Parts: sequence; C-alpha cells; structure tokens
Amino acid sequence: MTRSIRGSRRAALLLTGMAATTGLLLSGCGAGQVSETANKVPSVQGVNIQTSNGEFAVRGLLVEFPGVDGYQAGADAVLNAVIYNDSPNPVTVTVTSDDARDVVISGAGATASPTASPGEPASPTPPATGTASPSPSESEPASPSATGSPSPSAPESPAPAGQPARIEIPPLSYVQLNTEAERVLRLIGLDEALRSGQNVFVTFDFGNGNTITGPAPVAVPLTPP
Repeated sequence: MTRSIRGSRRAALLLTGMAATTGLLLSGCGAGQVSETANKVPSVQGVNIQTSNGEFAVRGLLVEFPGVDGYQAGADAVLNAVIYNDSPNPVTVTVTSDDARDVVISGAGATASPTASPGEPASPTPPATGTASPSPSESEPASPSATGSPSPSAPESPAPAGQPARIEIPPLSYVQLNTEAERVLRLIGLDEALRSGQNVFVTFDFGNGNTITGPAPVAVPLTPP
C-alpha cells in the first residue's frame, strides 16, 4: 500500500515537471517574434505608381468623394496626388487624362468651372410726381435696334479656373497637390459619369521617355452618408 502511494506521487510530480518545461519552451519560442498582423499597415485610399527606374513616383492618387449621387458626365473633379522626383536633376511634369477634357492646377478651395451669372435687369425709374411725362418721341433716345447698331452678344463661357497641369520639381524633392495643400489637380469635363470605386486613368509625363499612367480611384466615404 505504501509503495503504490509513493509511486503515484512520483508520477504526479513527473507529469507536473514535464508540463512546466513544455510551457517554458513554448514561451521561449515566441519571445522576440512579432505577429504577422502587427506588421500590417492600415489600408488607405489612393494608388501609388512609379517609373521603372524608380526615379519618379506618384503617391496617393485619388479622386475626391463625389457624394452619393456621384459625378455626372461633363462635371469637374478634384484629383489628389503627391509627385516625387528622386533624380539628381530638376524635371517638369505634365499631367493629362484620356477620361477628361483637361487637367489643371487650382487653389484647393477654388471652383474649377464657374458658371456665368446673368446680368441683373435695371430697375425702372418712377416718373417724377407733379410733372407731365414727356412723350417717347421727344425725350427718349432711339433704341439700338432703331439706329442700326448691333446688339451686344451673349457672354462667352469662362475658361476653366486654373493653370495648365505642368509642374516643375527640383531634384530630390516632391510637390503635394491635394486637399491638404494649397493647390490641387482638377479634372475638367469628365467624359463619363463616375461613382465611388470606379477609376479615372491619369498620365504623368516626366520627360525623356519617363511616363507613367495609373488608375485614380474615386474615393469611397469613410463614414455612412
């Protein structure tokens, strides 16, 4: 009876020691390692593209969120981009798009294509009280149509507000053209209607054959509309 009890105690102690040793080994194997999810960078909107030689790049290429109704055909859209010149020479970048009539640079708060407001009609002047109104043949000047002078033509549509999308970048530098800066790129006259998740293709020409074309996705709302 005494031997069986002692044997049981020894077996229990042996199992306890093995369990403790296994726990130490497992904790030692995990020490100093970082989980895969810890290295993941949170996803952000925007596309990153670069030339094959790695000297020129565009980061955060993104079209501003248009609202729940999206962009209509012919509308203008804000295009966000940060353009990098990692070469030892200055470059001039030209930005174009086959999906819009033009690409310009304007202030972050400017309107790309304002509409002309019609002129206000002149308010009629009431006749003076107590005096007889003169007849039209005596006092009123002849109308322009009566004298044969041409009538003024309708005002022309204003040009897009902004400068041509040509940007000079010093060597080893970058230019920020987005809503966080003072200037933005604007797509003038979209060819087709666009909604969130669709793309507009934009081309960046750095000269000397260094050209990259990439999709600029239309942003999606970060909060429920």
